[in-house]
Amino acid sequence: MPSTPESKYRNITRFQRLLNSLTRRLPTQTVLETTGRVSGQPRRTPLGGRRIGDTFWLVSEFGELSQYVRNIKANPEVRVRIMGRWHTGTAHLLPADDPQARLRSLPRFNSAAVKAMGSSLLTVRVDLDR
Repeated sequence: MPSTPESKYRNITRFQRLLNSLTRRLPTQTVLETTGRVSGQPRRTPLGGRRIGDTFWLVSEFGELSQYVRNIKANPEVRVRIMGRWHTGTAHLLPADDPQARLRSLPRFNSAAVKAMGSSLLTVRVDLDR
């Protein structure tokens, strides 16, 4: 029986919850902080992406199924920790952007993982405050 995006999402996120609890503590790990849409509490997600000028780019491997994407839809004000330094910004979901092309401009290792595990890719742009 072929897997659906939802079942793939459930299986991979089980593993990621454990891994994320460890990696978000690493000082050099890039972390996206959103505000929980229900709790109102900060939610930190380790992820990969790249800063280009005053913009941080990433690709969500599960698109609108990702909890941090759901949080962004409710409140686009975010923080991003890049190389140990926090930056505030506004996140934008870009469904018209080509996420496969975008991944080619982002760090290779993370992009390979997103391609391998993802099923509904979605580009996210964070405009960082100055």
